[in-house]
Amino acid sequence: MKEEFPDIYEKIKNKVAEGRWEADGGMWVEADCNLTSGESLTRQILIGSKFIKDEFGKEVEYLWLPDVFGYSWALPQILKKAGIDTFMTTKISWNQYNRMPHDTFMWKGIDGSEILTHFITTPEPWNGKDSWFYMYNGKLFPKTVKGVWDSYSEKQMNKDLLISFGFGDGGGGVNRDMLEYRRRMDKIPGLPNVKMSTAGEYFIKLHETVENTNQYVHTWDGELYLEYHRGTYTSQGYNKRMNRKMELLYRRAEWLTVMDALHGGKIEQAQQEKLTKGWKHILTEQFHDIIPGSSIHEVYEDSKEDYAYIEEIAKGVEQEAYQHVLEQKENTYTVFNASGWSMDEIVTVPNNRKGIYKDEEGNEMISQKGHGVTYVEVKNVPAMGTKTILFEETEQDIPTAVFTVNGREIETPYYQISLNQYGQITKLFDKTYDCDVLPEGQRGNVLQVFEDKPLDNDAWDIDIFYQEKMREVTELLVFEITEMGPLSMNIHMEWKYMNSNIKQDMILYSSDRRIDFKTDVDFHEQHQLLKAAFPVDIRSTYGTYDVQYGNVRRPNHWNTSWDMAKFETVAHRWADLSERNYGVSILNDCKYGHDIKDNVLRISLLRAGTNPDHLQDQGEHTFTYALLPHKGDFVEGQVVKEAFALNDPMQVLSGKSVLAYDSFVSFDQAQIEIDAVKKSEDGKYIVIRFHEFAGSKQKVTVRPGFSWKAWAECDLSERPINEFAQGEICMELHAYEIKTILLEA
Repeated sequence: MKEEFPDIYEKIKNKVAEGRWEADGGMWVEADCNLTSGESLTRQILIGSKFIKDEFGKEVEYLWLPDVFGYSWALPQILKKAGIDTFMTTKISWNQYNRMPHDTFMWKGIDGSEILTHFITTPEPWNGKDSWFYMYNGKLFPKTVKGVWDSYSEKQMNKDLLISFGFGDGGGGVNRDMLEYRRRMDKIPGLPNVKMSTAGEYFIKLHETVENTNQYVHTWDGELYLEYHRGTYTSQGYNKRMNRKMELLYRRAEWLTVMDALHGGKIEQAQQEKLTKGWKHILTEQFHDIIPGSSIHEVYEDSKEDYAYIEEIAKGVEQEAYQHVLEQKENTYTVFNASGWSMDEIVTVPNNRKGIYKDEEGNEMISQKGHGVTYVEVKNVPAMGTKTILFEETEQDIPTAVFTVNGREIETPYYQISLNQYGQITKLFDKTYDCDVLPEGQRGNVLQVFEDKPLDNDAWDIDIFYQEKMREVTELLVFEITEMGPLSMNIHMEWKYMNSNIKQDMILYSSDRRIDFKTDVDFHEQHQLLKAAFPVDIRSTYGTYDVQYGNVRRPNHWNTSWDMAKFETVAHRWADLSERNYGVSILNDCKYGHDIKDNVLRISLLRAGTNPDHLQDQGEHTFTYALLPHKGDFVEGQVVKEAFALNDPMQVLSGKSVLAYDSFVSFDQAQIEIDAVKKSEDGKYIVIRFHEFAGSKQKVTVRPGFSWKAWAECDLSERPINEFAQGEICMELHAYEIKTILLEA
């Protein structure tokens, strides 16, 4: 509006100044809260609130999300740490099986933060007596006004309710007929008293009511899982892949830009502006009908161009930073580790000459030839830092492979594996822990295709009966070993399924327990859902799923209707099923839909509805998922670290680092993940954001590798919450707590 209709925008600003137009709501857009990362949710609030403050001179007071398809358990903490104390939604009333028990309550987040939460209970005029289907596009009729009160569950505590009326889904707002209805309601006996108000005024009064009531105020401790629209975790796979990749690319570009600035003296304003502009485009693509995959075809044509633009911005900034922090030196390469941990990893070096690789101390590294590149095992690359490796051209032979193959029987340093004639795993024996990963007689990496015809809302929904019709992908056309050496081996397989083709490289490593399945699918099905299934020999009553700023346990049984409703759930980089001393995780680099039922882990790979986009997910897709058997639970098994390595592998560039430090920042505790390193919005400070992911209280020392003058903790809006101090940066983090610090350098 500001860019394309400036005259109208100025009129809106005037109405806001007069108090006749309410500017609030919290986010840059009404964003999906299932698929966006924790950092993206933070940026939605940070950039959205800053825009409202800069343009309208108003602080954001509440988060207004009437129509999104689920609510991350991280939201209460994000809101609290951004200075927002109220949350409103309506969509949760669309639950398929269970009505939420409360409409006004305290929502307790993943870290224990609490936020006042209110659900609008405006019924549709045609709702039945026992319906709990409520809308934010309220029809201001006498029946709906009375229905708001009749439907509300906290009558003993609160007598004042909120009706959001007008044409809201698609726009249009309030018309004259609606206003006339409101005037006439003053003269209808038996109706609740109706008055006009802003949402902000209503929430101020609601806070007063809750704080002063003598009634018990209920608390909901857990995620707000929407029992509906489960297909949005998987629809439009390209957008979901690009969202994940761009979130990671911008994280890396911001970190590199800060290192570049410290080396050169300052961050160039142009770089900062480019990254902010790119972030705004990422946040726009996270609108709750774009990234969920529930928009028309033309939207995805536009978003493909937008993602190309987003990527171009960050790649340009990234390459500029690399040029500044590297000096060209023959046969010298620098490895960049963007994670918050010291890492051992097999990296890809853009060099296919014959020779050996050494570190700067002269220690030879194991290497293996690939197609036009060389794979090198690099150890102890510092957290958020660099390591230099040197190449020596020589005739020395590369070490022999450590894998043995006998037909479709394979042995690695970690596993004994058998595959059948369909390319499925029939045996996976863990040599380290002397146990079978798969139950006896069952098969892993089974590609399953289900008939996917929901009753309504094609792109949005997966209904529970999808499981009634399933076929396995068994037409194996190609099975061959394409690479094998001292570091890894690659089993290449190709399948045909109806009109689609699937190509997959099963990659096994000599120094990593992870088993990768790098997959290319040319998909030409409709109303089909593709999953990969791994039954595992694990007994547990819950699975653990990666979500924003932590993880959540969900039942893997259907004891109650609440349990059954979670037959398809969302996870970000991993999902895990563990006993006390052993577990198995499934990792991914761009997928979100998962289900764990009893002892079977499944990940949703592709689905193809026909409405509102008749070409949904037709064509080529690339993604990787991985299996990770591990010791203990997800913490002891270092699942978070492995998932990061899969999603953002270390980069190798030609040249030698000129930075004065090896590690930009590190921590003395392993259960801390770095979410962002960036320049503050006002350009004065370096921002470092991190969180505790193991669910345990931690005393943490932050160790910047560069010279700095003073530090202060700040909120998510980058406002200091204590005085700047010098000396060691020591902090206590509660379970799943987010911390953000400002550094003056």
